[in-house]
This record gives sequence, structure tokens and C-alpha cells, in this order.
Amino acid sequence: MKLYQVRKGQFVFYKNELHKVYSVKPMFKQSIHMYRLKDMEQILTRASEIELYKPRHNDTFIFYGKRYTIDKDKKPEPGDYILITRPAPDFLDHYSLNEIEKVSSVDDGSVTTTKDNGVKHHEYVVLVPGKSEASQEIAYYDKNLVPEEQRLQDESISYLAERDVTLQPYVGDIYIDKRSNTKAMVIAITETEVTFGHGLNVHVAELLDEDNYELVYRFNS
Repeated sequence: MKLYQVRKGQFVFYKNELHKVYSVKPMFKQSIHMYRLKDMEQILTRASEIELYKPRHNDTFIFYGKRYTIDKDKKPEPGDYILITRPAPDFLDHYSLNEIEKVSSVDDGSVTTTKDNGVKHHEYVVLVPGKSEASQEIAYYDKNLVPEEQRLQDESISYLAERDVTLQPYVGDIYIDKRSNTKAMVIAITETEVTFGHGLNVHVAELLDEDNYELVYRFNS
């Protein structure tokens, strides 16, 4: 696989598990920067060590300790998560390939996400919690290589905090959103989401993407 075939946002398999590329830096020996979708563990590797994958209808995978299934036919409702598969953002919107965002409102032509992005209906698919009998497993390239105990743990939010507490945000933390050049404080946290002081809600996992967010002050330090 050649380097020019890899770009930010692509889903890839690495060591039997699904990852997402968040940066490609050709000047480095390990030029592919990515994170594992099930728990956001960050990985540096080469293009030759990954296999590209294009997500499809009925694919099911684990995103930050929760399982979802892609449904291209489902009409979104506020509170649903979407996977942006055909990004064509307008000038004031900030999103790219395979970003996962939460729906705030729905209108005839698009949805508005909790990050104030307007995403047109043809640009995304809906992520339905859980999986169906017809779904195709993509959390692992070969699930037969993964012990059942690990598969059950991978779908548990609780183990994430135990794995590495340094990755968990705290109320009072301050981040810079690099895309909008906004500095904001975390004022509320749920199991999977963070609310900033200016009203923006983002998934906890998004804060680990160093291309988009930078932690500038840790409250619990």
C-alpha cells in the first residue's frame, strides 16, 4: 500500500482491530497517526502495516466502548449519532471524512449537530446503538481471533476509565478547539460526552484527536 492512498479520516484495520486515521505526516518514518475506535488508543505506524476499509450499510463496530450499526436508511432524530461518509462542508462548517457527530436538530435538507455543523442528508449515515442479526462485524478483521472475554470487555464503557485515567477529561479542564480557534472550559461531563462553557457538546473521544483539540489546562493536576 502506498502512502498517497492513505488520508485523514479513513477506517483501517491494524493488528486485527478497527482504527481511524487522524493524521498523515509523510516526513516521519511512522507517518500514519491513528486511534483505535474501540477505546481511542493512539497508534503510530506505516502505511504498509494497515489495510484500508470503507464502512458500509449494516456494518457494526465499537466506538469508545459502545457498539453501533450503520444504517443508511434510518431517518435521524435528535440524540442520534451520525457517521459522515461523504463530507462536503460549507464554509462555516468544520467536519471531515468519517467524523462521528451527535444530532441536535433535523430539517428537510440537513441535520444540525451539537458542534453547530450543518450536515446535508446525503453526507452521512446513522449509527444505531447495538447490532442486528444481519449486521457485518468490522470491529475486528477476524473476530475468531479475539477471545469472547475480550469481546465482552471491549463493549464496556467502565473499563475505559480503569485503563488510563490520564485520558479522562475533568470539569474545569480548558481546551483549544483548533478548527475554530476557540478556548473553552469543560463545565459538565457524562459517560461519553463533554459540555463546554460556550454550549458546545462533543464526544469524549474527540478530545483525544490532537489535530482538533489541545488541552491547555488540567484542573485535576
